[in-house]
Formats: sequence, C-alpha cells, structure tokens
Amino acid sequence: MTHIPEDHPRYASLITRERIVEGVQMGITSQQGLVAQGRGEAFDYLIGERTIESAAVAERVAVAYLLTAQKPIISVNGNTAALVPGALVSLADVTGAQLEVNLFHRSDARMHRIIEHLKAHGAGKVLGSKGDARLDLSHDRAIVDQEGIYEADVVLVPLEDGDRCQKLVEMGKIVIAVDLNPLSRTSLSATVTIADNVTRALENMIQFTKEMKKDSKKQLQAIIDSYDNRRVLADAMYAIQEHLKNQAGREGIEWI
Repeated sequence: MTHIPEDHPRYASLITRERIVEGVQMGITSQQGLVAQGRGEAFDYLIGERTIESAAVAERVAVAYLLTAQKPIISVNGNTAALVPGALVSLADVTGAQLEVNLFHRSDARMHRIIEHLKAHGAGKVLGSKGDARLDLSHDRAIVDQEGIYEADVVLVPLEDGDRCQKLVEMGKIVIAVDLNPLSRTSLSATVTIADNVTRALENMIQFTKEMKKDSKKQLQAIIDSYDNRRVLADAMYAIQEHLKNQAGREGIEWI
C-alpha cells in the first residue's frame, strides 16, 4: 500500500482507494470494482463524507430487522471483502447472521480467495461456494446457496446490483442496501436504504447492535414499524443539495 500521511486532507478517501487496489492485486476485487468505488466516492463527497441523521435511522432499522430475522444473511462481494472484511465478520457475529459470497464476475478462484480472506479476518463458516440454488436472473449473481440467500428472510446487500435487489424483494425478502446514490435502482427497490459509506455504515451497525440486543422483540418491531424508506431517500437528496449549497456559500459562489 502506498504511504499516505495522516494529515493529508483526503486521507480517509485515499486509504479506501488503496484497499480496493490491493483487493484487485489479491484477486478479490474485480477491475470493474474500481469504477464502482469511484462512483460511490463521488456520492460520498456530495453528501459531505458523513453519516447523515436519516442514514443513522436506517442503520438502526436495519439492525432491528437483522435481530428479529429467522435467517439473516450478509451478502459479500469483492469490494466489501477488500474494504471491510473485519466489520463484515463482526456484524455477522453480533447479529447472528451468516456471510455469503455472491459475485457478478464469478469464478471458483475468486470465490475461494474471498472466503479464505474472510476466514483470515475471523469468519467461521462462509456460504456461497455450493451455488446449489438460482435466482431468476441472467447473470452469475443468480447463483446462490440454498441454505443461504435463497432461504433467507432478511438479506443485507452492501454495494448491490439493482436487479438482484429487485429480485430478492419480489421473492418476499427484506432487503437492506448500503448505497450512497439515493436514486439508484437498488436504493429505490430496497426495503431499507442506508445512504452512507459502507465503511461507516457497518461500524455504526455493529455499535447499534450492541446497544439494541437488550431490546425486546416488541421494541425492535416498533422501530421497524415507524420506518419510511421514501422519506429517508428524500432526506438523502436534501442533504446532498444542502451540502452543495453550503460549500458554494463558503466559496462565495451564488447558489441558483
């Protein structure tokens, strides 16, 4: 990894880029994942590189769903494996969810590398290699494990493809997405959309889980029942607008 001084104004962003590049070099992340990372980084910049209030609300609701689920699954792709392997393992541990690797650019070699990478960060059993069930999709993200995503009632899909998100919702599953673009197919289709950087979102969810595990099922259900995903998406768009307006004002640029 390239040495980046901690006082660099773009330190966190540059470190994230380095992790994705390392993921490509390790054979975990696809080259196309570099493009996806850049797109997410752009939206993070627009939202102010912070967890906005509505995203924190969505993260708490996501935790409530995971804690009340019968069979929660956390889906893992190449980017999340490179960026937040430890957080994925920790979130699975505290919520009782299982990890399943699911890839658009799938190969046996990549599946093996990602599974072993997660295990190196403390994961026990990692699903995904069986591929003994199939979603109604025309690409390799259709390939899932029967005991995992296919039978899950709640699926957390950080950095998701929109068509798989739509298909999972059509199958009657609760889908929790982490997506900084509030107008993506994923964001618009998901049950819960977390408009936050995945590096912040998972750490927040781990902390919220530790706080909420003592809550009763009734209390958790009340959190779920009060949630409005459309309002959260609207708030994310408003936050982007307000951040740009404030930035323009600081630079003496008239906002039209």
